[in-house]
Amino acid sequence: MTKTSKITYTAIFAAIATVLMYFEFPIPFMPPFLKVDLSGAVVLIGAFIFGIAPAITMIGIKDIIHLTQTQTGGSGEVADFLMLSTLVVIAVLLYRGHKSRKMAVLGCAAGSVAMACVGMLTNYFLIIPFYSQVMPLQAIFDACNAINPYVTGMQGYLLLGVLPFNLIKGAILTAITMLAYKKLSVFIKSKQIELHHSRQRVG
Repeated sequence: MTKTSKITYTAIFAAIATVLMYFEFPIPFMPPFLKVDLSGAVVLIGAFIFGIAPAITMIGIKDIIHLTQTQTGGSGEVADFLMLSTLVVIAVLLYRGHKSRKMAVLGCAAGSVAMACVGMLTNYFLIIPFYSQVMPLQAIFDACNAINPYVTGMQGYLLLGVLPFNLIKGAILTAITMLAYKKLSVFIKSKQIELHHSRQRVG
């Protein structure tokens, strides 16, 4: 695969991910302002085909474009970049050890756990500080408490809201990615062979 082809594919995947990022949906009993979009599945598929750097580029492109219409002062886009990058890096590193569907699933699962942990950090340091500028902190927790009565403060919000939300989000992205992986397995393997041969020629 030529460098031009790789850039072209990266741009195409980034464009698809950008469009999907605008279609969000909530998860029942989770904090109401945390929503799932399916752009991460596109990025994961791209990561398994092209590697970590192109996938992170895809994330950066879609978040920069989304930043032009941000409703979170940029905090949501920064959080998305950090969380998805964590998921991608761990998933691909484990997958590289043995390129199979099983390792792809294990990689996504491990990446989802890491993403959930990063999600708690980004919510604590980015998301909540932003929302606390436009509404009282207690009002934020009250909104979450109306859906999940166990969320009464910051600790409950992080452990009973953000953590399970991102684990569920990771499971959704993994399921979609694996369905696509099965359909695209021949294409994925052919592109991986092309990338391997191109690296050998460069080396």
